[in-house]
Amino acid sequence: MKSLLIACAVILMSCASASSQKSSAMQGNTEVLVSESQGGTDKPGFKIINDEKEFRNIIKGSFGIADLGKESYISYPKFPKNKKVVLYNLGTFRSGSHKIEEVKSVSVKNQILYVEVPAGEPSGGLEIQVISSPWFIFTVPTDYKFTSVELKYSK
Repeated sequence: MKSLLIACAVILMSCASASSQKSSAMQGNTEVLVSESQGGTDKPGFKIINDEKEFRNIIKGSFGIADLGKESYISYPKFPKNKKVVLYNLGTFRSGSHKIEEVKSVSVKNQILYVEVPAGEPSGGLEIQVISSPWFIFTVPTDYKFTSVELKYSK
């Protein structure tokens, strides 16, 4: 009877610890580092950024211009060492805001990285026709192996 009670306790403890590991891994598996509404390419596509120098070259114009004559400090995001960094160009749009501010989830299936992002809200009314080429940089776990990226819009 005592061994049965111990076995049940061990099973219960292993289930509890497994679920907390899974949830903490899900929370920390992706992060948007930079998102811009201009400066991307005409066609959708992705590129894996391999080092900090390449990362800085891509984002250097994304944080505004410092005031002349005033001392200022621009805080650039740090290049993560323990994650894969992905630059994704959304392509060209004729109107509306298509800037990605959040990644809800990422997953890999058949060597395709699926990136779930919030669907944009329609602004309604008349819009000024402005051509934009948005892009964003985000992280994924280093063990993700993929050959293409597909955005999934969700509410």
